Amino acid sequence: MSEPSLRETQPRRPRADAERNRARLLDAARVAFASGREPVTLEQIARDSGVGIGTLYRHFPTREALVEALYRKELADLCASVDDLLATLPPDRALRAWMDRFADYVAAKREMADTLRAVFASGTVTVSHAREELAAAVSAVLAADADADADADADARTLRDDVRPEDIVALIVGSFTATSLAGGREQLERMFDLLMDAVRRPAAPPAADDSGRVGSSE
Repeated sequence: MSEPSLRETQPRRPRADAERNRARLLDAARVAFASGREPVTLEQIARDSGVGIGTLYRHFPTREALVEALYRKELADLCASVDDLLATLPPDRALRAWMDRFADYVAAKREMADTLRAVFASGTVTVSHAREELAAAVSAVLAADADADADADADARTLRDDVRPEDIVALIVGSFTATSLAGGREQLERMFDLLMDAVRRPAAPPAADDSGRVGSSE
């Protein structure tokens, strides 16, 4: 018996239309869960995406499978958005803007909280893995800040060099947990600002003139 060919042993890639249907289902699920509409049903998600319920079940056999896929995609999108922010903002402002995106990301999960708990309980997704991905995103901000110090004429860094990404993630998550029951988004914004005050590099003191006086004028 001849050995199977390389083409036969490689996993078959999904067809383009199947990939499009999967993306449409995830987009519809994201909108549905973020809308606050209760309850969010798989039938409604199928209708909103423009595909049949049978197509939905072929991609996501259970509600948990759909929620897990959506969770993974949105977490990946959140972490990847760091690059877009760094393209237009200095690292400290990019980090602060990313905190707001993180808050939006978590807020959109409220309608699927019960299902997410079941997903975490199954072990298919773990909190530690999520924190590792978030810490990697923060690491990208810190690395960009370190790269900004390449100019020998001035210290362009905006963040302290002793900041650890896992500490920032722990503080962001802790802030959200502390404010989710009572303080709301307004308090969360204030706590994020306080966190930025803690991790932002202090401004350099004003330079002295030739006489040794600081900030003197004519």
